[in-house]
Amino acid sequence: MSEPRALLLENVHDDAAFLLRDAGYDVDRRTAALGEDELVEALQGVEVLGIRSNTTVTARVLEQAADLRAVGAFCIGTNQIDLAAATARGVAVFNAPFSNTRSVVELALSEVIALTRRLTDKNAAMHAGVWDKSAVGSHEVRGRRLGIVGYGNIGSQLSVLAEGLGMAVVFYDTADKLALGNARRAGTLEELLAQSDVVSLHVDGRAGNSSLFGEEQFARMRPGAVFLNLSRGFVVDHDALRRHLESGHLAGAAVDVFPQEPKRPGEEFVSVLRGLPNVILTPHVGGSTEEAQMDIGNFVAGKLRDFAHDGSTSLSVNLPPVSLPRTGTGHRLLLLHANVPGVLARVNGVLADHGLNVEGQVLGTRGALGYVITDVAPFEQPAVVDALAALPETVRLDVRA
Repeated sequence: MSEPRALLLENVHDDAAFLLRDAGYDVDRRTAALGEDELVEALQGVEVLGIRSNTTVTARVLEQAADLRAVGAFCIGTNQIDLAAATARGVAVFNAPFSNTRSVVELALSEVIALTRRLTDKNAAMHAGVWDKSAVGSHEVRGRRLGIVGYGNIGSQLSVLAEGLGMAVVFYDTADKLALGNARRAGTLEELLAQSDVVSLHVDGRAGNSSLFGEEQFARMRPGAVFLNLSRGFVVDHDALRRHLESGHLAGAAVDVFPQEPKRPGEEFVSVLRGLPNVILTPHVGGSTEEAQMDIGNFVAGKLRDFAHDGSTSLSVNLPPVSLPRTGTGHRLLLLHANVPGVLARVNGVLADHGLNVEGQVLGTRGALGYVITDVAPFEQPAVVDALAALPETVRLDVRA
């Protein structure tokens, strides 16, 4: 048999390719993101796909990728993947929810300091040959209030480090989150905006966050405040942000994510925020440090390898989380099925009918799906596989030797 194939896009870290090759995969690496038609063509015969934020995995792509078993998002977000379609086809999706947290936080803190000290203006003046040793408009971050919108892994770590710099922290989150250190929870977003010298967005990519921050929210921010977005491009109205920067209502902004981003290095970046001297623009590099990308490469590729070899769905974002250590040398049956009563009994009934004893078994459920891993002695009876695949509840069945 030929080696199983893996496709890695968007300059996924070398360690991911090394790990998958060691696991027996023929790895195809590409530097750019792929459009829908290109991705459909590229996925023929591919079992494992690795992407970052600029490749969109649509329902059409998944429907035509008959061999695809797993998708790895080598980043935090998975909104670029149609999770419902992946789940319906039994395609496991993994991401890296923690690996680049520190890198994003450090970038946010550096931008808070740069904007509060007006370093963008000072830098531009110096490059133009102007020596302006004025303290006007330049402040320490100590004693200033940081408002964090979204208190997840990144927002909460930013909270802790910002307090270490002497900032007061207030946060807002729709979920009930424990305040760390001396941070204080705001009852509403409006309350946070009214009292914050710096507002930093760290929300996730759910559809409900689209256009979260626009004209109304910018108008409620304090005069002279600073705005940061290192979360998702579609949550902010950039036209409204530009108006409030040009009017002088806001002192500055730092933006790392955009509604439309170039698919390939070298493509022109287009934004209404270009050309503003008090705006720091970065090309979606919040998590792009060598340390973070190495961690992400190893973490996600490890999850893809474990799923491909053992069927483990630990930390999968869409399938029931199930893991079963290997204890024998027999066959492993991986059955994704509709979550209805009696499936496990029917599975074991099929095995008993074919004289196969269960050596190890674990079942997990999530929503409408159940997932059962079953170890049995080695067998050469295709009728067993056919019978399990024919169960009306079966969504997908794989067999591992």
